[in-house]
Amino acid sequence: MLAARARAGTRRAEAGHVTTEEIRILAATAILGYGFPDASFEAGLARRPHVIAADAGSTDPGPYYLGAGESFTDRTAVRRDLERMLTGARRLGVPVVVGSAGGAGAAPHLEWLRGVADEIAAEQGLRLRTAVIPADVPRPEVLDALRAGRISAVPHGPELTEADVRATTHLVAQLGVEPLVEALRGGADLVLAGRTYDPAVFAALPLLHGFDEGLALHLGKILECAAIAAVPGSGSDCMLGTLRRDHFVVEPLSPQRRCTPTSVAAHTLYEKSDPYHLPGPGGHLDLTDCAFTPEGERGVRVTGSRHVPAPYTLKLEGARLRGHRTVSLAGARDPVFIRELDTIVAGVRERVADNFPDLSPDDYELLVRVYGRDGCMGSLEPRPVVAGHEVGLVIEAVARTQALADTLCAFARSTMLHFGYPGRLSTAGNLAFPYSPSDFHAGAVYEWSVYHLMRVDDPSAAFPIHWTELPEGAS
Repeated sequence: MLAARARAGTRRAEAGHVTTEEIRILAATAILGYGFPDASFEAGLARRPHVIAADAGSTDPGPYYLGAGESFTDRTAVRRDLERMLTGARRLGVPVVVGSAGGAGAAPHLEWLRGVADEIAAEQGLRLRTAVIPADVPRPEVLDALRAGRISAVPHGPELTEADVRATTHLVAQLGVEPLVEALRGGADLVLAGRTYDPAVFAALPLLHGFDEGLALHLGKILECAAIAAVPGSGSDCMLGTLRRDHFVVEPLSPQRRCTPTSVAAHTLYEKSDPYHLPGPGGHLDLTDCAFTPEGERGVRVTGSRHVPAPYTLKLEGARLRGHRTVSLAGARDPVFIRELDTIVAGVRERVADNFPDLSPDDYELLVRVYGRDGCMGSLEPRPVVAGHEVGLVIEAVARTQALADTLCAFARSTMLHFGYPGRLSTAGNLAFPYSPSDFHAGAVYEWSVYHLMRVDDPSAAFPIHWTELPEGAS
């Protein structure tokens, strides 16, 4: 214990001498498990960063991973990235900060990544003072907030109901910078956080040392996807951010890439609907007066970013079980079949409903996606016409049980295979199947049940820090 306190004191001393004018942040990869070249990472270490950070999750893969408590990144790949980050950080004596652990950042994801880190520490002979920060929010607290009028919908989203909350399997809140700052203040060698506001893992150390919040968060917004903001962009390569008192500079660490004012400004707008106001916990970034200028041969300098405080809200995310899915993949190239496709799909739906009269529309969902026409955008496709000679079909049934989904998908697939339509010449079958068996169990289906904002008074109260020494059990 005394040794642990001594190491923590050393960490705080090192952090206190970071510099009053400059902090360097190494973003290893866009998401832990996406990988990064050794040469780029070593080039980053040679610049002596004060912290190595990475985001480890996203809602981009959909609600399944949060609902099921599983990681969408491969364990072997995650371990490879984290091991290189930890061993590199120990060489320099700087902390590693990881947010949205395990992908979706709920308790099982955080424990999964803590286990990976523990394994690395044991095998590499590391001693890591580790701050573990869960992001799970108890359902009773959310229900109390809902009844008190402290929960609101995101723009264009539905209002939250108590039934939504109760049906949710895992419920998390995006933590902001405050718990991460406290973990670094406490001398953490490694910070593993649950679901996290993406820029926070990069902004925490600068904010600990009093740097401008707007610049620190904007830098974090650029670094969250590592070298995607470079040309050519890549989420599997490293980026260095250098924060100073009145600006920051971003630059890729591979000589094959460079940042341009356009590439960095474009990434600032990544996943944002407003080019000037980027909301986050406790306020928004105002980029009205931002300027992006070249810095050297491969970097870009950014000035003018401002943080505007607002009542503190946490973004809640939760998923519930929708049912089970079975999928059949098929192709068609008969021009008459393609011409009559809408009529055929409607006819198949009618036959399914007629053949299973005891099922209501709430018992199942039957989807047919047409790739080559509108498979990506569905009803939002502005030009829903077949431009080629063939289409790919994804026939999908979602039902309350896997067995029922199997039955419905099989019936829809066989009906479409032999469906008669005007102008049909061949009766041998309408579809070509690339696989045998033709139907696949896709398993449990989850849907977003909570995607709302909760107003709080204390941004850290929901995120207690649990301290541990890795590897656990080491003397």
